[in-house]
This record gives sequence, structure tokens and C-alpha cells, in this order.
Amino acid sequence: MPEQYLVPLLILLFVVLFPIIWFIATYNTLVRLRNFCRESWSGIDTELKRRYDLIPNLVETVRGYARHERETLERVVEARNCAIASTGSPASQAKDENVLVGSLKSLFAVVENYPVLKASENFLKLQEELANTEDRIQAARRFYNANVRDLNTRIEVIPSNIIASIFGFKKEEYFEIESAIERAAPKVSL
Repeated sequence: MPEQYLVPLLILLFVVLFPIIWFIATYNTLVRLRNFCRESWSGIDTELKRRYDLIPNLVETVRGYARHERETLERVVEARNCAIASTGSPASQAKDENVLVGSLKSLFAVVENYPVLKASENFLKLQEELANTEDRIQAARRFYNANVRDLNTRIEVIPSNIIASIFGFKKEEYFEIESAIERAAPKVSL
């Protein structure tokens, strides 16, 4: 093959191969980011289930000491059941989780009136386990939201937005707490 054809052939290969390689790499990146979002969402689900499993034990412990606080206990159970049943978007699940956190704050306010309960080893262990679970939920939320940010950024920026729109990649929703009051850590003192 004469040398005069080699340079144009290399240029032609580069012009043809580079877009194909870019296209494949961009598509694979979008798939990977979408899978990271799904995986990190399952991490949130795992931690929420852990919380849901702890709450009945906590309610039963308080119920033994605070028999006349029935309304508060029922609200906690109702909020827990609503949160468990929530399977919609991250925004709708966050709303149900916010209601549950609010009812737990009420439960801990009730506990303040029962010094014997506050000193109960079983209650203290449950409360510590719930606090650890809340920390793990927050970590899972941060991880999920970071993955959502990366995917959404890739979907929005040029030129990867072209591939995203061709293959129907959709932006994910963040899992956010709605109000500034709920963003503050609940104060529980024993």
C-alpha cells in the first residue's frame, strides 16, 4: 500500500472509530451510574427496614411504662405502617419518613415524663440502636444522593445528554428531607 494512502486511511479510521468508542463509553457510563443509583437505593431500603423492625420493640417498651399515652403510641405505629407501605418515588417516601421521624420525636417527648423508663436498660439499648440506625440511614441517603447527582449531571451535560435522550435515560429524584426544622437532628436527652 503506498504511503500516500496511509495518512488519509488513518484519519478516516480515527474519524469513524473515535465516535463509536465515545458512544459506547458514554452509554456504558450512563448504565453504570443508573445501576449505582439502584444499588444505593436498596441500601436505603435496608436501613429503613431495620428502623421499622426496631420501632415495635421501642413502642412495646414504652407501652409497658406509659399505659395512658395510647394516642402517641398509636401515631408512631400508624406512621411506621404508612412508611413501610410507601413504595413510590423517593420524594413520596421521604414525606412518609418525615412523618415517622416526627412521631418518634413525640414518643421520646413522652419518655421524658417517665424517669424509670429513661433508666431502663432495655429502653436505652433500643434507643441507642435506633440512633445508630438513623446514622446509617443518613449515610445511605448521602450515598444515594451522590449517585443521583452523578447520573443527573451526566444526563444533562453535553454531549452525553444526546446518548441519554436516545436511550431514554431519566433523571432520578433525590431522597431529601423537606423542611429545615426536620433537617435538624432531634434532641433526645435522658
